[in-house]
Amino acid sequence: MNSIRQVPSRVKSKRTETNLGAEKEQFDKQQLASISKAINSTETPVKEKHARRIILGTHREKGAFTFWSYALGLPLASNSILSWKFCHVLHKVLRDGHTNSLQDCARHRSNIRETGVLWGNLHDLYGQLVALHCKLLCTKMDFHMKYPDIRPNLEASDEVLERTAGTNIDNVFQLTVEVFDYLDCELKLAETVFRQLNTSIAISTTTLGQCRLSPLIQVIQDSSQLYHFTVKLLFKLHACLPADTLQGHRDRFHDQFHRLKNFFNRARDMLYFKRLIQIPKLPDSPPNFLRASALAEHVKPVVVIPDEEPYDDDPEPLIEVSVTPQYEQQMHLQAQPQALDIFDKTFGPPNGGFDERDVQIDNLKREIEMLRAELEKIKAEAQRYITQLKSQINSLEAELEEQRIQKQRALVENEQLRMELEQLRQQGVETESVQANFVEAEKRALATELRYTKLKEKHAELVSSHAELLRKSADTVKMLSATQQTQEEVARTKQQLAFEVDRIKQEADMKLEEQKFEMEKLKRELEERRTELLRVQTALQGHLKSGEQLNSSLVGLQAEKEVLSQKVSEREAELITLKNSMTAQEASLQQQRDRTTRELGELQGKLKEKMSREEQLQQKLLEEQFSLLQGTVNEAENIIQDAVAKLDDPLHIRCTSSPDYLISRAEAALTSVDGVKKGHADYLRNMGDAGSLLRALAQFSHLTADTIVNGSATAHMAPTDHADRLTDNCRSCGTRSLQFLRDLKSKQSLSQADPAAVKLIIQQILRLGQELRPKGMDVRQDELGDLVDKEMAATAAAIEEAVRRIDEMMNQARKDTTGVKLEVNERILYSCTDLMKAIRMLVVASTDLQKEIVESGRGAATIREFYAKNSRWTEGLISASKAVGWGATQMVESADKVVLHTGKYEELIVCSHEIAASTAQLVAASKVKADRNSRKLTTLQQASRYVNEMAANVVASTKTGLDQIEDKDTMDFSGMSLIKLKREEMESQVKVLELEAQLGNERIRLGELRKKHYDLAGVPLEELSDDAGFLKSEPLSPTPGKPTIMKKPPLAQKPTIKRNSSPFR
Repeated sequence: MNSIRQVPSRVKSKRTETNLGAEKEQFDKQQLASISKAINSTETPVKEKHARRIILGTHREKGAFTFWSYALGLPLASNSILSWKFCHVLHKVLRDGHTNSLQDCARHRSNIRETGVLWGNLHDLYGQLVALHCKLLCTKMDFHMKYPDIRPNLEASDEVLERTAGTNIDNVFQLTVEVFDYLDCELKLAETVFRQLNTSIAISTTTLGQCRLSPLIQVIQDSSQLYHFTVKLLFKLHACLPADTLQGHRDRFHDQFHRLKNFFNRARDMLYFKRLIQIPKLPDSPPNFLRASALAEHVKPVVVIPDEEPYDDDPEPLIEVSVTPQYEQQMHLQAQPQALDIFDKTFGPPNGGFDERDVQIDNLKREIEMLRAELEKIKAEAQRYITQLKSQINSLEAELEEQRIQKQRALVENEQLRMELEQLRQQGVETESVQANFVEAEKRALATELRYTKLKEKHAELVSSHAELLRKSADTVKMLSATQQTQEEVARTKQQLAFEVDRIKQEADMKLEEQKFEMEKLKRELEERRTELLRVQTALQGHLKSGEQLNSSLVGLQAEKEVLSQKVSEREAELITLKNSMTAQEASLQQQRDRTTRELGELQGKLKEKMSREEQLQQKLLEEQFSLLQGTVNEAENIIQDAVAKLDDPLHIRCTSSPDYLISRAEAALTSVDGVKKGHADYLRNMGDAGSLLRALAQFSHLTADTIVNGSATAHMAPTDHADRLTDNCRSCGTRSLQFLRDLKSKQSLSQADPAAVKLIIQQILRLGQELRPKGMDVRQDELGDLVDKEMAATAAAIEEAVRRIDEMMNQARKDTTGVKLEVNERILYSCTDLMKAIRMLVVASTDLQKEIVESGRGAATIREFYAKNSRWTEGLISASKAVGWGATQMVESADKVVLHTGKYEELIVCSHEIAASTAQLVAASKVKADRNSRKLTTLQQASRYVNEMAANVVASTKTGLDQIEDKDTMDFSGMSLIKLKREEMESQVKVLELEAQLGNERIRLGELRKKHYDLAGVPLEELSDDAGFLKSEPLSPTPGKPTIMKKPPLAQKPTIKRNSSPFR
C-alpha cells in the first residue's frame, strides 16, 4: 500500500520536471525566433516587438546569457547590415535589459571590438556605421563598469551623480573627461548617419533610411542625459578650480553643445522621429559657467517616448509572475495525461475510461483564456499608468531640480552673508585697536604741541629780526636812489644789488622753509626723535650769527649806495628823453596800423567773393560727377538687363559653357564687387571725384553680365537640379544687381547702397560651378604629390597582400581537393602568383622611373611643386596605380571563388585582361615624361612585356583547367528520327537566337557602362579616341541588329581616358 501511495508523488515530480523543461525549450525557441527576426540582413529597421521580447527575456532569466548564446553564432563578419542591426539590439539590451546584462555583455567586449575594427577597415557605408557603433558600445560598457552607480540607461539622479563624482576634485575632473568622450562617440555616430543620408537618396520615410535612423533613438536618450551630466560637473569644477584651468573644458563643451543642438534640430524635423520620440529643445546659447547663478537657469532636457499600441502577435508570458493556485492546477492537469498513462499501465483506467477531470480541465482552460485576456488589459492599463507616472516623475524631478537650485542659491547667499559678517567682525577689532592708537596719538600730540609753542616763540624772534633787516635794506635802496653815476655803472650796480637782495631774500626764505619743514617733521616724529630739538636750536643760533654778518655787510654797502644814487639821477634824465622819442615812434606806428587794417578789409572782401565762386564751381562739379554716375549706372543697367534677357532667349539655349570658365568669371565678378564697394566708399568720402566708382561700375557690369550669361550656358549642360538652381541664382544675381544700381541713381539711397547681396549670390553661383566640376579635379594641386606616393605605396601593399592570399589559397586547396581539381587549382594559382610577382616588378620599375623623372625635371622646385605643375600627368599616374591595385585585388577574389567552386573561370580571364590594360596604362603614364634613352624606361618596358606574358599564362591555365573539368557529352544522333532531328535543330536555333539577343543586350549595356565611366571621370564623349570602338561600331538603340554567329566578339577591355591632348602633360 505504501508503494501505491508513493506513485502519485513520483508522478507529480516527474510532471513538474517535464513541464519546466518544456517551458525552457519554449522560451529558447521564442528567443531564437525573436533574435532571428530582429537581426537579419534585410535593410529594414528592427521591429520594436522583437526587441522587446529579447529585452523581456533578459529580465526573465536575469541576464543576457541566452541572447549571447545565439548572437555568437551570427555571421557578423559577412554582412554589414546584419552587424548594424546587431549593434542596435545590443544597445537596447544594455539600456533596457536586466542589470546583469552589462556584466554578460562585458565578457564579449573583445568580440564587439574586433567586429568594429573589421568593418572599419572595409570601404562600406554600413561598415563605417558599424565601426562607430561598436566603439560607442565599448565606451558605454567601460564607463558603466567603472561607475556602477550610473545605470546603462543613464537615468541617474543628481544625488547619484554627486555620490559618483565624490569630493576629490581629481575624480570629478576625470569623470568629466570620460563623459565628454562618451558624448563624443554618440555625436560622431549620429553625424555619420546624417552625412550618409545626405549623400544617398534614402529619406526618413523609406525603409532604407529608417534602417539607419532607428538606432538614433537610443543615441538621443543617451545624449540628453550626458548633456545634463556635463553641465552639472562643469559647474562643480568651476566652483573649485580657476577659470583659466578649465578653458579647454569650456571649449570642448561649446563644440559639443552646438553639435548636439544641430543633431536634435535635424532629428526633430524628420517625420520618422515625430511619432516615436519627443526630442527636447536646447537653449539658444550654452550655459555661462563663469557665473555661478547660471546654474539656476539650466533646465534638464527630458526625452519622452510616447505610448505604443499593444501588439497581439505571438503573445507569450515572458515576465515571471506569482504562481496562483489556478496556474498550479492548470500545470497539474496539463501534465496529468502522461501520468495517467503510467498509472493506467499499472492499475488500469479508472471509471471505465471516463474521467470527470477532463471536464474540469476544459473549464480551467476557458478560465485561463479569460484570465489571460484580463491580464493583457491589466498590462495595458499598467503601461498607461507607468507612462503617466513617468511624466509626473519628470515634472516632479523638474520641480525638485528648481528646489535644489533655489537651495544652492540660498547656500551661496548664506555664504556671502557669513563672509560679510566675518569682515564686520574684523573691522570691529581693527576699530578698537585704532581707538587705542588714537588715544595714544592724542597724548603724543599734546606733548608735541607744547614743544611747538616754544619753537613758535623762537621763530617769532627770528621773523622780527628778519623784518628789521628788510627795513634796513629798504633804507639802503632809498639812499642808492640819490646816487648819480653813469648809466652803465648804475645798471651794473642795480643788477648786483638786486642779485644780492634776491640772494638774501632767498637765503632768508630758504631758512624759513627749512625751519617750517623741521617743525613739521618734529611734529610728526617728535616722540621717536627728541634729540632733533637740540639740533634745531643749534641751527637757529647759526642762522642768528649769519643775520648779524649780513647786517655788517649792509652797513658797508650803504656808502656805496650813496655814490651810486647820483649816477642813477643822471640816467633817469636820459630815460625821460628816450621815452619822448618812443612816444613819437608809437604815433607813427599807429598810423601805419590803421592803413594796414583798411587794406586787410579790402582783401577779406575779395577772398569772400573768391570763396563763393569756388563753392559754385564745387557744386557744379558735384552735379557733373553725379550726372556721370547716373549715366554709367544707366549703361550698367542696360548691360545687366541684356544679360538677364538672355536667360529666357530661345536662341541662347544652344550656347554652352564649362564649369571652369564659369568659376573664373564668378571669381572675377567677386573681385569687381569688392572694387565697387571700395569705389563707393571713396565716392562717399569725396563726392567730387567719382572716377574710381565709374571704373569699378563698368567692370562690375560687364563681369556680372558675363557671369549671368555663362551661368545660363553652363546650366544647359548641367543636371536638372543643378541647372534649375544655377538659373535661379543667375536671375537673382541680375535682380540684386539692378536693385543695387537703382540705389546708386538716387541721392537719398546713395549712402545706403550695398553690394553685399550681389556678392552673396555670386558666391552661390561659384559654389554651384565648383559642384559641377569633374570629380577628379577635387583634389588640390598641392596634395597631388603626396597622393601619388600614397597610391603607389597602396598598390604595392595590395600586390603583397594578393601574393600572401594566393599562398594561403594554395595551402587550403592542397588540403581540400585532390586529383584533377587539385592539379587545375595549382596551375591557376601558380600562374596567378607569377603574374603578381611580375606586377610587383612593374610597380618597382615604375616607381624608380617616376623618381628619375621628378629629379631630372623639377630643377630648383620642390617635388610637390613639380607634381602641381604637371597635374594632368600626376592624375594619370594616380589613376593608373589605382587601376593596377584594384585589378590585383579583383584577381585574388576571383581566384578564391574559382578554387572554392563559387565563381566562374571567365572572371579570371577578364581580370587578367583588366590587369594587362591597367599595367599598359601605368607604363604609358610613366613613359610620357621619361627620357627615351633611360635605362629605367627600358626596364619598365621589359617588366610590362613580362606582365603581358604572365597574364597570357593565367588565361591559358584557366582555359586548360576549364577544358579538363568540363564534361563534354558525345553527341550521338543515331537513334533520332528525321522529325526529332528537325525539332532539335529548331530548338538549337531558338537557343542560338536567344544567346545572340543576350549578347547584343550585354554589348549595349557595356557601351552604356563605359559612357558612364567617362562621364564620372569628367571626359566628354566627343574627346574619346577611336580606340574605344564601342561608341561607333556598336549600335546604341535598344533593339540591335542580329550579330554574326561566326564572329567572336572582342574581349571587354577597360578604355584609356584621354584628356586634352595628353593626360600626363
